[in-house]
Amino acid sequence: MPDRTAYIRSVGRFVPETRLTNQDLEKMVETSDEWILSRTGIRERRILDPGLGNSYMAVRAARECLERAGVGAEEVDAIIVGTVTPDMFFPSTACLVQKGLGATRAWGFDLSAGCSGFVFSLTTGAQMIEAGRYQKVLVIGSDVMSSIIDYQDRNTCVLFGDGAGAVLLEPCPEPGHGILDFIQHVSGAGGEFLHMKAGGSLRPASHETIQNRWHYAYQEGRQVFKFAVTEMANVSVQILERNGLKGEDIALFIPHQANLRIIDAAASRMGIDMSRVVINIDRYANTTAGTIPLCLYDVTVEDRRLKKGDYVVMAAFGAGFTWGSILLRWWE
Repeated sequence: MPDRTAYIRSVGRFVPETRLTNQDLEKMVETSDEWILSRTGIRERRILDPGLGNSYMAVRAARECLERAGVGAEEVDAIIVGTVTPDMFFPSTACLVQKGLGATRAWGFDLSAGCSGFVFSLTTGAQMIEAGRYQKVLVIGSDVMSSIIDYQDRNTCVLFGDGAGAVLLEPCPEPGHGILDFIQHVSGAGGEFLHMKAGGSLRPASHETIQNRWHYAYQEGRQVFKFAVTEMANVSVQILERNGLKGEDIALFIPHQANLRIIDAAASRMGIDMSRVVINIDRYANTTAGTIPLCLYDVTVEDRRLKKGDYVVMAAFGAGFTWGSILLRWWE
């Protein structure tokens, strides 16, 4: 355990007003509310209005986060944005957020790790605090998945929504609390099963790529599910074992909201009752890097389910493949 740890001082979020329900999707593709709900746990998802980009959501989530902490934007040292749907290739979303907030002292960058984007970003920000170089690091998970989803593909369009969450990291005032440990992995061998075929330097936009609909997210669902259900559970169990903890010691498990069956499998392996598992996939679907901070908002701002000293485990799995877990002890 590091001598100096980072803790989550504040949380903010932004979710679009527009709702896309399962019943709406029934009118767009060959699917049904019963099929979607039984296989994923999703009832509806939020969709950002046309003409607004990722930075629009990220700025608003970050602004609420800072306001709740009573911290001015000019006090922020660094900004990390976990995302795979930036407004544009460059400048980074972090640059746009820095400008939008007026965070004149901050530098920052985007971090691309698919649905593990927030987990990877949070541990990166925590290490910046641990190093003693920074006092206030803003970490944001934000994705406009509707911008890269093919609404003619029933295998993917039912799964995703738009949303953003932000947290402010600061040095923890009390030893033994804050972000205590993390485990993270990548495996490029999984890239063929979940990716976007075109739009980068390998296949720049062309008539061919547009006609072939290669600018949308592509997923081989069975392969992704098989790997995710195993590895997200494994990494969640591993972080408990490494820290001498059992499922009964954990106040809340906050998993990435990709599929209810994956969440069930991870909780079962950890020995955690579902009453202590945070779930909002029914309301927001899979918002990629936004899922875990949106869950954090639910349990800290809306429900206030955490108290000082509670152990929390977060876990995610995403494109790459990427996966990881975080152990923190709540301080407030």
